[in-house]
Amino acid sequence: MASIKLKGDTSGEVIISAPSVAGNTTLELPATSSTLATQNSLGVRNLIINGDMSIAQRGTSSTGITSSAGTYYTVDRFGQWLSGAGTWTHEQDTDAPTGQGFANSVKLSCTTANASLSATAYYHSKYTIEAQNLQHLKYGTSSAEKITLSFWVKSNKTGTYILELEQDDSSKVISQSYTISSADTWEKKTLTYDGNTADVINNDNGRGIHIWFWFAAGSNFTSGTLNTSWNNRTTANDAVGQVNLADSTSNYINITGLQLEVGTEATPFENRPYDMELQRCHRYFYQQTLTDNLETICVSACYGNTSTFGVIRFPIQMRTAPTGSISDVADFAVFEAGSGSVVTSFACQEPSTITAQLNFASTNNQTSGNAAWVRGNSITPDGSQWLKFDAEL
Repeated sequence: MASIKLKGDTSGEVIISAPSVAGNTTLELPATSSTLATQNSLGVRNLIINGDMSIAQRGTSSTGITSSAGTYYTVDRFGQWLSGAGTWTHEQDTDAPTGQGFANSVKLSCTTANASLSATAYYHSKYTIEAQNLQHLKYGTSSAEKITLSFWVKSNKTGTYILELEQDDSSKVISQSYTISSADTWEKKTLTYDGNTADVINNDNGRGIHIWFWFAAGSNFTSGTLNTSWNNRTTANDAVGQVNLADSTSNYINITGLQLEVGTEATPFENRPYDMELQRCHRYFYQQTLTDNLETICVSACYGNTSTFGVIRFPIQMRTAPTGSISDVADFAVFEAGSGSVVTSFACQEPSTITAQLNFASTNNQTSGNAAWVRGNSITPDGSQWLKFDAEL
């Protein structure tokens, strides 16, 4: 009778009888049981949401960006921080590495250059992970896990780039560099970071770890020694060696396939269905883009002669009670008994993580106590007319 041996961390050798198999066969398992569990997790191995850049609720392109502090322009979950480092276009791009299963990337393009950065100038992109989703990293204990970040990158600007992690609860940071070796060529990068044994990540819905992609940095951020272990932030050590991606209007960078996982190896990118990834993005940001005049925003009740109240329910529970906004009051109209009136003011009142009360004032008198509904007005389906609910980290 033949047998199959399982090698690896199996807590002892396991023999499986296999009468129909000639000879002995050895199957290799990952070296440790923790690695085995991590690599075979279903739908949770990658700690990044929208790492394939497939979701862009806010739109696919934003131009003329000169200054921003945590602003989200296009691709969901990727905020921009910029000061004194040129003018940029931010877009969801269809350029992606061939044969890797990606259809999109995020692209940053320089449109006004700054070849001589001031000491305080910078440009970096940030991704933030919710703290309660990081408890399995065991930070603040001697068992703190190493984590591996992998991604695909393409740029015309070769040289050294910095990728910094920041633990929000402790403000501790750690940085590593990577090199873009070939211009205009997709390259995969893998960086492994030590676990932070000193500082706990709070078990809450706040900020856990920030991932900072540096693209340009003045001397205030580059005059020290790159910080390659968890330490309190010293600004001069943040981005030592970083190239200036802002020094030419020919410069751009594309990123996709972003994955963060427990362990020291970069496993294949975890592809999740579009609808699943969109739902996960909705926890932090939900946008209802109007497509035509008949699209109903909410059923409402007339309260007094010139205002109506309605309730909107979010697709999933949001991280925290969001801030609500609309594109323009003239994009909406209140209809009561078939008679419509254009909205003149809007307020998002008493939002929770599940619903929000919307107050629309309108031009024509309404009958107090009557039912009504709010829908689009003079809609041009180009994505410019919307309601937004923001609960970003």
